[in-house]
Amino acid sequence: MTTPAIKRVASARWQGRGTDGVGQLTTGSTVLHDARYSYLTRFEEGIGTNPEELIAAAHAGCFAMKLAFNLQTAGFAAEYITAHCQVMLQDGCICASHLTVHAAVPGLAEARFQELVADAQQNCPVSQVLHADIRCTAQLD
Repeated sequence: MTTPAIKRVASARWQGRGTDGVGQLTTGSTVLHDARYSYLTRFEEGIGTNPEELIAAAHAGCFAMKLAFNLQTAGFAAEYITAHCQVMLQDGCICASHLTVHAAVPGLAEARFQELVADAQQNCPVSQVLHADIRCTAQLD
């Protein structure tokens, strides 16, 4: 049985040139509404967000949820899962995404934890869409 497609939307508006223009990002959920982004927020340090930061947030969130589902299927529940993601932009291309994970899962053996992490790393939907070197360092607390 095929599950129905889930559609999510976001929009971007850009004004001006690439180096000195400004943009706004808005998501369908309105969690982001006219969130500022610019050359400075992407390639230097400025106030606002950037596409790579949003991809890092999406990858961390997607991975943590996939790991929670993996744990549930294996009969465990996490006290917490903390996923940190660093996305690397080099030569105009997202070339890497590094996840660092800490989780507390009562009764779970380290070897089984690492198996469930590896599956989440490979199979969360954001990992599947990225064509980057995806690495994951995980620690069971």
